[in-house]
Amino acid sequence: MTKATPVMLIVLDGWGVGEKTSTNAVHMAKTPNMDYWTNHYPSTTLLAHNGAVGLPEGQMGNSEVGHLNLGAGRVVYQDFTRINRAIETGALTDNKVLNQVLAQTRADDKTLHLMGLISDGGVHSHLNHLYALVQIAANIGLTRVCIHAFMDGRDTPPQSGHGYLKELQHHLDKIGVGRIATIIGRYYAMDRDNRWDRVELAWSALVDGQGCHCRDPITAVAGAYARDENDEFIKPIVIVGNDKKPVGTIGDGDSVIFINFRADRARQMTHAFTDHDFNKFPITTRPHLASFVTCTRYEKDFALPVLRQRGISCFHRLRCNRFNPLPC
Repeated sequence: MTKATPVMLIVLDGWGVGEKTSTNAVHMAKTPNMDYWTNHYPSTTLLAHNGAVGLPEGQMGNSEVGHLNLGAGRVVYQDFTRINRAIETGALTDNKVLNQVLAQTRADDKTLHLMGLISDGGVHSHLNHLYALVQIAANIGLTRVCIHAFMDGRDTPPQSGHGYLKELQHHLDKIGVGRIATIIGRYYAMDRDNRWDRVELAWSALVDGQGCHCRDPITAVAGAYARDENDEFIKPIVIVGNDKKPVGTIGDGDSVIFINFRADRARQMTHAFTDHDFNKFPITTRPHLASFVTCTRYEKDFALPVLRQRGISCFHRLRCNRFNPLPC
């Protein structure tokens, strides 16, 4: 009987097999060990993008997607793809629980807040999902919709956010509903390393209206660039109206939807809004929200019951101590 020998799975993040050009760092590097192994042992390659890993065509992969597919040993359709499908088929528009949240917000004459990463990077979120939600809100008759723009610059070029905000503003103008209320670099709003001082700055802008006040979002981002603050590191900006008051802080009775579908960088902000015994930083004003909605299940260990419904759970609703997935 052949004696079993150890087998190792080594993941080299950032190592890719591509065209052999002078811009390919792996190809240009001296890699004697890898060269020996591939020349003397069976080897093959795996695609790490597009449909091969459950992403839309033309979409780059990322570490989470690659690790998930390696671990499963099969194609795992990503939340990005599932949400796209829900939008295309109209399943998101027909989502009963989502419509209930929007209808209740309208009936109470309160504000819907949409917050998350504003880019088409497709790693944590996608602008098309935001546009779909704004359109659904407009169709149901909501007029008070505020966008809290978390700037990327990490999965996208460092000063691409200016263009994304202009595109966002164009869509909001076209739909006729929605306004940009805050602009915050992901360094602050999407920390995942328990640097709660960063999250506190973002929270203070979202809830208390504290930060750099500016009337025009596009001008505000240009000003941040002039201060050498690229998208990821833009310090919280609060958009104000002619009366110099914030146009859209999150307050009592409002509803919040966190549009990020990737969980790791959305958990801390979600904890700040939903944990009744939250103590990571002092909170002077805790809004009593009607609803808090997340795009996917961010954490299985929330101390909240989960009501599962049939269909693809691409939204989860936290309301009155219930955390309910919305089927789409």
